[in-house]
Amino acid sequence: MLKPLSDRIVVEVTEAEEVSPGGIVLPDTAQEKPKQGKVVAVGPGRISDDGALLPMDVKKGDVVLFTEYGGTEITLGKKKYTVLRQPDILAIVP
Repeated sequence: MLKPLSDRIVVEVTEAEEVSPGGIVLPDTAQEKPKQGKVVAVGPGRISDDGALLPMDVKKGDVVLFTEYGGTEITLGKKKYTVLRQPDILAIVP
């Protein structure tokens, strides 16, 4: 598994719905890009200008919403992950 550095977070991407709520099968081009996922690894945090370690707001296991174009997408095996910086996380889903 990846070990993120600094304020980076590894998120396992949640796949987009393939069927609309009305039962219509959506082609890949019509599906929204996933913007939600489960945190699988978290870096130690960012170092502030005065040298203090700023802790992360998210932890492993959290489900988060993130910006559509934030981060770097990677595939390991058959799973898709996105490596994000903490500012790219919009919210933690309860």
